[in-house]
Amino acid sequence: MPSAFLNSVFLRIWLASLVSGTAVAAHETAATWMMHLMSPSGLFISLMASLASLPFFLFTLPAGAFADAFNEGRILRLANLWLAGCAGALALLGWAGMLNPVLLLAGVFLLGMGFAINAPAWASLVPQVVTDEELPSASTLSGVQLNISGILGPALAGILLTRVGAPVVFALNSLGFLLVVATIPSLQKTGSDFSQTLASFAHSNSSTFRYVRQTENLRNILLRNTIFSSFVVVIPALAPVLLLKELRLDASSLGLVFASMGVGSVLSAIFVIPWLRSRFSTGALMMVAQVTLAGVYALMAMVHHCLYCLVPMALAGASWTLAASELWVIAQRAIPNSMRGRISALMMVLSQGAMTLGAIIWGLTAELAGTRLTLLTAAFLFLIAAIPGAILLFRIFRNSDITADKAPSLSA
Repeated sequence: MPSAFLNSVFLRIWLASLVSGTAVAAHETAATWMMHLMSPSGLFISLMASLASLPFFLFTLPAGAFADAFNEGRILRLANLWLAGCAGALALLGWAGMLNPVLLLAGVFLLGMGFAINAPAWASLVPQVVTDEELPSASTLSGVQLNISGILGPALAGILLTRVGAPVVFALNSLGFLLVVATIPSLQKTGSDFSQTLASFAHSNSSTFRYVRQTENLRNILLRNTIFSSFVVVIPALAPVLLLKELRLDASSLGLVFASMGVGSVLSAIFVIPWLRSRFSTGALMMVAQVTLAGVYALMAMVHHCLYCLVPMALAGASWTLAASELWVIAQRAIPNSMRGRISALMMVLSQGAMTLGAIIWGLTAELAGTRLTLLTAAFLFLIAAIPGAILLFRIFRNSDITADKAPSLSA
């Protein structure tokens, strides 16, 4: 048994997160299905990906300041109560027959706000409830929970949508958030002075931007991650449009295809990625992941049956996991310990901003030129972007002997 499971507090949190994460994944599939039923245009389905990413772009950095200033336990309870209220409101609107595309998009954005506020406080929760010896196990188990939820949630939604409808799925998601609220432990931190925290927040952001501006390797990494995010968002933005509007999948088939992406992610993380890392450099792995994703886009543009979507979506999950993990590893190696949290947050903000803008651009292009042509265009452009990206990563590794003590000064 993993050592973190011997910690009763962590075990309760993990089980509640598994249930809630599964309900969240089911909710996302149900929301996509509802948007398909309510809107004849695929553009609204693409906009769901944009409005899910936008709150993280807007609120992640301020949420980190709130997490430093106030008790994390209270922030987590309030955030999850907000999430429960948003999901519950969508359920009530659905049962009342009042739900429409605009209200559903608003719900996606408001849920994203809750997740963005929740994320920094949640990141600091686990280290406070486990020991240093249990922390590696807890980190691994958190990743396992996300992958399991990514498989079970869409499959559950596929079953429930055909039997009880989307409002029930939204209601179950609301209950999942309430379950998380009930398991959040009382933390000892009392928080710091808010005005002092805001002043520190402004100063730390200024020093972070100055450091990035003066460090070429780090600028290249952030640029590479931003470009990758703008292309990988093709999957959540256009895959549902193709599946629902072009292939006309039913709810159960939609859940099955989405679940296959989670299966690909899990299998690659357990079996494929460790094998690849032992044999290839990060630059080569990024090239493999991007070329595979470009191939997936091309395959998706040519498929005409649900069964033929399963393998491309599984490959998409595996390639996304590989590329994201490699980008994260190379970033962590380049970031000095003194700025790890701030630059990691900046990396997430840039990534979410690129996904927000990318989803809008790809969605509009698909609306004007057609989904299949847009997928082929994305595949072609992704291949082109992969070549300079590999060159950038090669240069970063060639200069990797530049250590933090040789980096630009952080002083004003």
